[in-house]
Amino acid sequence: MSNVAMQPGNTGMIARVITALLAVLAIGLFAMPAAAAQVQKFDEQALARAQAQGRPVLVDVYADWCSVCKVQHKQITAITADPAYDRLLVLRLNYDTQKAERRKLNVPRQSTLIAFKGRAETGRVVAASDHATIAALLQSTLK
Repeated sequence: MSNVAMQPGNTGMIARVITALLAVLAIGLFAMPAAAAQVQKFDEQALARAQAQGRPVLVDVYADWCSVCKVQHKQITAITADPAYDRLLVLRLNYDTQKAERRKLNVPRQSTLIAFKGRAETGRVVAASDHATIAALLQSTLK
């Protein structure tokens, strides 16, 4: 049995195969839906700017060790892939390292999600990880 790749004169064929594989990978990457929402680390100035602009905002209070937070993150990512959430700003507040910020927002524990439409708080859930509850909370930012 001979190895085609090792035979002399097959470098052109190998280059074509590699080029085709790279093209398939590139198409797959561009075909993936992008999250419509903008996600960034929580900071008070970003929250204030978004609120002053009347933007919808979700404050996602998470901890890296929290299993509920991981489920919430997956739900948020899936729901906000919808273009309806293209103006939504998701501010991720680290429960363990941003203690002063969480106190200002009266956050009782990790896995707290706080929704705003401009300066008005439209809803808050703690430790909810089901799709319907998180979808309703996110929807409240758009009304």
